[in-house]
Amino acid sequence: MDKRRADIIAEQLEERIFDGTYQDGDRLDEVRLASQFGVSRTPLREALQRLARSGLVELVPRRGAFVRQPGPVDLMEMFEVMAELEAACGRLAARRISDEALADLHNANAKCQTAVEAHDPDSYYVENERFHKIIYRESGNGFLETETGNLHRRLQPFRRQQLRLRGRMAQSMGEHRAILDALEKGDSEAAADALRGHVAIQGEKFHNLIATLKSAAE
Repeated sequence: MDKRRADIIAEQLEERIFDGTYQDGDRLDEVRLASQFGVSRTPLREALQRLARSGLVELVPRRGAFVRQPGPVDLMEMFEVMAELEAACGRLAARRISDEALADLHNANAKCQTAVEAHDPDSYYVENERFHKIIYRESGNGFLETETGNLHRRLQPFRRQQLRLRGRMAQSMGEHRAILDALEKGDSEAAADALRGHVAIQGEKFHNLIATLKSAAE
């Protein structure tokens, strides 16, 4: 139960960072936050550790937790690597994916579509995350799955935020269909290209995300 509560707190703190309530360099007071959320310091610390893994918070020994947001260049570089890692997962998964995993991807996509229709980015993200993790696993390469999952967690708050941009959920849904189609056909290069394009945050998507982050901080 504490872990679930920690996840909820982490997501609420993410929102406060993105909407400018907490800005870069601000110290997050554990005692005050535990009181605000009505929890012990254990789930709060777990939430801060999750934010530290995604790079939104820096935990400094004997000083506490401080808000840290990556700059545009850092974000661009991380998303470039993320796109290539996911492309590699898709290329391998197209050769190795099981019928059961394909059924699970269809199920995740159906729930994503329900979230699109409900205009619910949070529910969409939950199923979107499941969709991607199935592909990581079906790559059949444990090392690649672990490394891709680590960077996925690092970029989680930014991928969540991107879904709030107008029209992005519907666009993402269309990209999911192309990915699934390539995997079902066993087309390695099409799967890799579809995943790379889905994850790469370039051009208009990147500028829109940065503008959203900047406006939230002002």
